[in-house]
Amino acid sequence: MDEKKIMLSGIKPSGDLTLGSYLGAIKHWKERADEFDCYYFMADLHAITVRQNPADLRRRTMEQLAQYIACGLDPEKNTLFIQSHVHQHAELGWVLNCYAMFGELSRMTQFKDKSAKNADNINGGLFTYPALMAADILLYQPDYVPVGEDQKQHVELTRDIATRFNHLYGDTFKIPEPYISKVGARIMSLADPTAKMSKSENDDPGRVTLMDDPAFILKQFKRAVTDCDACVRYDPENKKGISNLMTIYAATTGKSFAEIEREFDGQGYGTFKTAVGESVVELLRPIREEAGRLMKDKAYLESVCKQGAEKAGYVANKTLRKVYKRVGFVAK
Repeated sequence: MDEKKIMLSGIKPSGDLTLGSYLGAIKHWKERADEFDCYYFMADLHAITVRQNPADLRRRTMEQLAQYIACGLDPEKNTLFIQSHVHQHAELGWVLNCYAMFGELSRMTQFKDKSAKNADNINGGLFTYPALMAADILLYQPDYVPVGEDQKQHVELTRDIATRFNHLYGDTFKIPEPYISKVGARIMSLADPTAKMSKSENDDPGRVTLMDDPAFILKQFKRAVTDCDACVRYDPENKKGISNLMTIYAATTGKSFAEIEREFDGQGYGTFKTAVGESVVELLRPIREEAGRLMKDKAYLESVCKQGAEKAGYVANKTLRKVYKRVGFVAK
């Protein structure tokens, strides 16, 4: 029997998981558990490049774990862990900092965006975090990294760093491929369909989170930004708001864009927005209820963290030992 290919991804617990997090990433992760050996983590080391309230960060990290499980990521089939619990991430991150070029890091789109938003806190971690992201990935020698289009640049940098390291020291890292889902790959804000739905409330008044109550979700969709055309038609260039709502409806119902256009032919945007909101309410209801139940079972969540960190640490340590040997560190 062939070994399963390895897949890995993580999300920062810097805000609440959104509908975009679910439809763009987590929904697809759970579908791959039987096909791949999957590692999914809470990227708390990455979260502190922006100032965090410590109590909120701890709470959100555990809430995110509960929500991962409620979304269908079975800890028996997927390795779920907190990034800071596996010390090899930070250790390999430092090594790869020394193989990431200044010019490469300065060209990262997210560094430019976050620097603009956090002008009073442009710290070293904000600049070098792509090297840590490369470590997150390469520690597990994955074949694929599921990412949105906006994260593809980081996987490309990871591939460049791994190729550079392999050229210098011999075959050390597997070169991973980005894995981008076609439907629901990028969910935009309901308030600004030119921007990705953000986990931060301050950044995005048009977000919907996994734990929002049904009344709030419906309200968000009813006030979603559209256009004056009053025609439900998929046109991401000229009808960004409606195309975003159609992407969400397609992802929640399984219907094609052509089917959605026929379903709402001749109907106003109000009817369409309500239908999309109701489909999201029903999609998220069981997730919200199960996550709420899991958050009350602290012992179970802690056992999942411990079990996941042990498995992840075992795999990560094999890679780190190989790297340390290749660069010339003295074995302890």
